[in-house]
Amino acid sequence: MRIYYNPLDHRCKNVTGGVKQGEIIKLVVFCQEEEIPSDKMLFILNHDGENAQYIEMQKNAFGWSVAFEIHQPGLYFYHFKLGNERICRGKYRHAEVNEEGYSYQLTVYDKNYTTPDWFKGGIMYQIFPDRFAKIGNYPIRSDKILREDWGGVPRYRPNEYGKVLNNDFFGGNFNGVAEKLDYLSSLGVSVIYFNPIFEAYSNHRYDTGDYMKIDQLLGTKEDFESLVKKARSKGIRIILDGVFNHTGDDSRYFNKYGNYDGIGAYQSVTSEYSSWYNFTLYPDIYESWWGIETLPSVNESSESYQTFMFGEEGVLKTWLRSGIGGYRLDVADELPDFFLKKLRIAVKDENPEAIIIGEVWEDASNKIAYNTRREYLQGFELDSVMNYPLKDAIIDFVLSKNNVQIRETVAMLIDNYPKCTLDSLMNILGTHDTSRILTVLGGKICHSKDEMSITFLNNEEKSRAIERLKIAALLQFTLPGVPCIYYGDENAMEGYTDPFCRRCYDWDYQNIDLIDYYRKLGSIRKNNLFDVLKDGEYRELSQSEDIYLFERSKQGKRAIVFVNFSKDGYIIPMIGNHVELLRNRKVSGCLDISANSYGIYQIDEEITSR
Repeated sequence: MRIYYNPLDHRCKNVTGGVKQGEIIKLVVFCQEEEIPSDKMLFILNHDGENAQYIEMQKNAFGWSVAFEIHQPGLYFYHFKLGNERICRGKYRHAEVNEEGYSYQLTVYDKNYTTPDWFKGGIMYQIFPDRFAKIGNYPIRSDKILREDWGGVPRYRPNEYGKVLNNDFFGGNFNGVAEKLDYLSSLGVSVIYFNPIFEAYSNHRYDTGDYMKIDQLLGTKEDFESLVKKARSKGIRIILDGVFNHTGDDSRYFNKYGNYDGIGAYQSVTSEYSSWYNFTLYPDIYESWWGIETLPSVNESSESYQTFMFGEEGVLKTWLRSGIGGYRLDVADELPDFFLKKLRIAVKDENPEAIIIGEVWEDASNKIAYNTRREYLQGFELDSVMNYPLKDAIIDFVLSKNNVQIRETVAMLIDNYPKCTLDSLMNILGTHDTSRILTVLGGKICHSKDEMSITFLNNEEKSRAIERLKIAALLQFTLPGVPCIYYGDENAMEGYTDPFCRRCYDWDYQNIDLIDYYRKLGSIRKNNLFDVLKDGEYRELSQSEDIYLFERSKQGKRAIVFVNFSKDGYIIPMIGNHVELLRNRKVSGCLDISANSYGIYQIDEEITSR
């Protein structure tokens, strides 16, 4: 039986991606035989974990159709059955007859769910605060080390007790960032995402010491609020890392070493913070993040902790009142759904336009964490997530020159996510938790930290990796979502895993060619194709596995993005005049995509044939 169903095709499913509760959904399965079989076509739908519903589809001249509404937000799965044949999800979402195949997914979200419009179409820039830029020095605790060798190798070897202390600082600060705002503006940056900035012992600051204080090495609260205002005057908003699953053991709340005034949970069971933590054997055996004893886990069920986070004078609202644009939530998988729901209420109550981005490494629409199906994207928790699936797919495509994974990944994202989430995804190529993208694309393997600390690409390897990075960045900037540049990637920074991916930005060295390329991509997003790339539709234009060719379109405006790894050229019949934007090359009529090339066309006229 030859049938056709693809939920990304409007002829088959009237709403692409997730659907609002109560929205009318129309599905059509096309029969590609001369005669439509007499067997009934059943639409089989089940709410996650519940019994299936069997609905007979209406037979018509071209196949079968069904229309329905779902009024309860949640995750649903469906497939079709014709006689004894099960019709389910195949490659790139196309239907196949397969008794053991995957069901299609239907994400139904709250009818009032929206995501901040200001965020879409922009460009993020992630800054690890200690390593980006500095002006002057601020005070530092005596048990920390202030490095004088900006750009030196971060300390990575364990001490005599086998622990890596992460207590060496290079002194990056807010005044340094403020001085570089014009540089960030030249890249088209609209959002700065800071790794943690609150008082902490470690240079990464994921071991929060005091949520209400800026780390003194970065500057004062006044310095931070001044930076927020200066950035906003240049069209740049700042979002903060929210580390709410754990604190530091050296914190006001746990106070294991007595460095804070007051009584911490470690010091006494009568502490006002005692309900924040779970002790197995008081005081030395307690729950901690991944067993790391310097990061005691927080009990999110504690009413005291919730008040501290969500109250009118709590952490979330306090920093929103300083003018920030929202939060990126560290280890969102570790935060229970009830906590994320209360977090969203608190954030949106203070600022409905604040963005909430979760650190989720997989498909966030159906993620199971700790044996629980998560509800991130059903309208009550997150606006967006970090797009690790796309990162992996882009890297795979650039290195393998085969587009199977990236086409499947993009199809999954479009099919499973609400459109307002899809357009807000944080599209990354690397972060503080991964090796630098240039290092990954260079392909040089190291087997020890010592080797990583001294290994760099030679000139030939670096030149090849930069060319690959340009292709990866083109896709990052043009596929649905918001690209996020990890500081220095645009300047060809290298580095293996933590801490080598967290080196200081080298302001004495500027890879002008690569920086100008990122500026060009930024200008294309901001000026040439803002509407199209902000929330335009996506459509593939080629099935070949060594050329990735897709279209973004909105209200008659079009762009065609191509990466051709084949040895053959590719012709797209067109009429009108067009511009290949990366090279400012004007083209009349057909688009001639040469072998081993990449670019983006701004289209004036309709495609006349496929």
